[in-house]
Amino acid sequence: MLHTVTLGSHGPEVGAIGLGCMGMSWAYDPSARDEDTSAGVLRQALDLGVNLIDTADVYGPFTNEELVGKALAGRREQAVLATKVGFVAGEQRLRRDGRPEHIRAAVDASLRCLGTDHIDLYQLHRVDPEVTLAETWGAMAETVRAGKVRMLGLSDVSAAPHPVPPGDPVPRTGNSTESETAPVSTEAEAEAP
Repeated sequence: MLHTVTLGSHGPEVGAIGLGCMGMSWAYDPSARDEDTSAGVLRQALDLGVNLIDTADVYGPFTNEELVGKALAGRREQAVLATKVGFVAGEQRLRRDGRPEHIRAAVDASLRCLGTDHIDLYQLHRVDPEVTLAETWGAMAETVRAGKVRMLGLSDVSAAPHPVPPGDPVPRTGNSTESETAPVSTEAEAEAP
C-alpha cells in the first residue's frame, strides 16, 4: 500500500508519489508518445494508489489535459486532479500570463478539456512579472468561490522575488525545490481577507 499524506492543511489524502503527465503529450520525443499507453499508465497509477494526477494547460497546449480527462473517464472520483495556469505557449516561446481575465478563461478551458466539473488543485505555474501576485491570486481565489476549484497552489514559485506586505491575501511559500507543488489554500482560506 502506498504511503499517503494530506494535501495542504485540510485537503484530501493523496499518495506520497504523484503522477506528472507532461511527458505523455508534450516536451519530449513526439515519436515516443502513445495515447493508449499513457491512458493505461494513468489507470494503472490509480490501481496502485497513485491518485495525485498532475497536468497543465500549457502541455500541448491543452492536449495533455484532454488525454488525462479521457483516461480518467469513469474513474474521476478516484483521482485528485491538479492542473496549472499562467504559462502560455506562444508562437516562438513560452510566456507567462497571470492576468485575471486569462485565469478566468483558462479555468473554464481546463474544465472542458479535463471533462470534469471541478479541479482539485489549481496551481499558478509561473508568476507573471507584469501582474502582481496579489492580482493573479485574487482571480484564482474567484475560481474557488465559484466552485470550479477546491484548492489553490503555487508551482515553481519562490517567495524571494515577490515580496508581499503583511496582511496581503497572497500565500507565502519558500523555494519549491523540495516539492514542485505547494498547496496553500482551501475554499475557506481563499475567502479570508
